[in-house]
Amino acid sequence: MYAIIQTGGKQYKVQPGDTVSVELLKAEPGATVELTNVLMVAGDDGVKTGDALHGALVRATVVAQTKGPKLTIFKYKPKIRYRRKTGHRQTYTRLKIGDIVL
Repeated sequence: MYAIIQTGGKQYKVQPGDTVSVELLKAEPGATVELTNVLMVAGDDGVKTGDALHGALVRATVVAQTKGPKLTIFKYKPKIRYRRKTGHRQTYTRLKIGDIVL
């Protein structure tokens, strides 16, 4: 059985036991979160979408709050002495998927 969930503006295919990195969620490591925006569930009894998923949720445990790799942003315009160098590190939440409830 697997499900397609949406969190942080992105969609993820998850199965029980998977570990995924999603956009930052306000939860402490070890806490249980319920993801209610389930778009599709596929299992032994077929595929369910739309109104058939009313009340469906995915339970997950927060493993850690992490940061992604550092990205270097460099802006440059020739002949006018314009140079800007900045960096960015995106924050992520690692989730271990527990079970999918219909």
